[in-house]
Amino acid sequence: MESLIYKTEVYHLVGACMEVYNTLGYGFLEIVYKDAMEFEFAERELEYCREKELPINYKGRKLNRSFFADFVLFDDIIVEVKCNVDGIPDDAIAQTLNYLKASGNKLGVIINFGKRKLDHKRLIF
Repeated sequence: MESLIYKTEVYHLVGACMEVYNTLGYGFLEIVYKDAMEFEFAERELEYCREKELPINYKGRKLNRSFFADFVLFDDIIVEVKCNVDGIPDDAIAQTLNYLKASGNKLGVIINFGKRKLDHKRLIF
């Protein structure tokens, strides 16, 4: 059986998000959760970058447009934050996969604060 990549790092990420969820609950806007996550990451001394620019290259040339990931943790994990009452939508999965393509990173995690239970999904590229 293959082991999960960045297992320990994702454990710390989800733990921080659980603390945010347990404190705030569901129903706030994404920006509120992002601010709380940033606070929690700093408190736990997790290496992160918020709103990291991910340039898009086409045939070796940088395009005029870039993506901006909600967070990049440990320089390796793309983190997308959602607040969707219906769960993690397909377009969030596509968006995160595009971020992985642009960044060259292998793992993305979508965190959804929109339901009565914290939801997350790991995406490997």
